[in-house]
Amino acid sequence: MQTKLMQLVEDVQTKKDVPVFNIGDQVDVHQRILEGEKERIQIFNGVVIAPKGAGVRETVVVRRIVQSEGVERTFVIHSPKVAKIEVKRTGAVRRAKLYYLRDRVGKSTRLRERKVKPPKAVVPGAN
Repeated sequence: MQTKLMQLVEDVQTKKDVPVFNIGDQVDVHQRILEGEKERIQIFNGVVIAPKGAGVRETVVVRRIVQSEGVERTFVIHSPKVAKIEVKRTGAVRRAKLYYLRDRVGKSTRLRERKVKPPKAVVPGAN
């Protein structure tokens, strides 16, 4: 249970422009990197395998394959280091955590794409 003061501090620090993404989605995480006095953006793209936490402490584990080696990174969504998150594909999965992808190699790591239903067109005057 949070106090009103804690809730107020969290409301100030949370980002308002975080996109909605689910487990199994292919995302690009744009992260700010400081090299000396220069700042650049590095993109990490992969599959969301494990969201965790809530509020300011919300994190997400993103996994990708680099040179036939699995790489996982944990990102704090509301961190100032995370510039933006883009959803590239939506994956259809039936699990809350996709840790089973760690044991998979090659084509078996692919996930089916979730079909998003288009909104119904409302015709004015038609009942």
